[in-house]
Amino acid sequence: MNNMTKKHLSALAFTLVTGLTSFGMSSVAMATELVAGDLKLSAPWIRASVPGQVNGAGYVQINNQAAQADRLISATTNGVNRVELHTIINENGVAKMREVPGIDVPASGMVKLMPGGFHIMFLGLSAPFKADTTVPVTLKFEKAGEVKVDFEIKPPTYNPGAMSGHDSHKH
Repeated sequence: MNNMTKKHLSALAFTLVTGLTSFGMSSVAMATELVAGDLKLSAPWIRASVPGQVNGAGYVQINNQAAQADRLISATTNGVNRVELHTIINENGVAKMREVPGIDVPASGMVKLMPGGFHIMFLGLSAPFKADTTVPVTLKFEKAGEVKVDFEIKPPTYNPGAMSGHDSHKH
C-alpha cells in the first residue's frame, strides 16, 4: 500500500471512529490520536473564544517515527481570514509572537505545539470557537503531505499544564 493510500485510510478510520463515538451524544467524543504514515498527532485542541476575541490558537503534539525529519509548513481551515504558524520569542524580557515559515519535526522525535511556544494561529475568525465542538484543520507537511485533523475546542479556561502533578489539586 503506498503512503498516500495509508494516509487516506488513516484519515477515514479517524473520521469513522470520531463519527461513531459521537453519534447520539450531546458532548464531543473524539479520538485523541491520529496516525498518518510515520506521524502520530496527539490531543489536538483550541481554546474556546471569549467575547470580542477574533483570533485563536491551536495546539497538538506531533511524533515522527521516521528516520528522516519532516516539517509542518502550513495549516488551513474554513471560517478564518488566514492561518499562520507561530512561535513565542523573548526579546529583552518581553514575550512576542512571531510567524515562522515552518515547524521542524525531528527524525525519531517529536514537537509539541503548546501555549508559550509553537502554535497554529487562526486569524480573523468569522465566528467564535465554541467549547465542546471541533474544527477540521488540514496540516501540510513537507514529506507526509496533507493530514486532516479535528481540533477539539476546550473551555476558555482550559490549561493543560495544570492537569498534571501538584497543580491539578485544589487547596
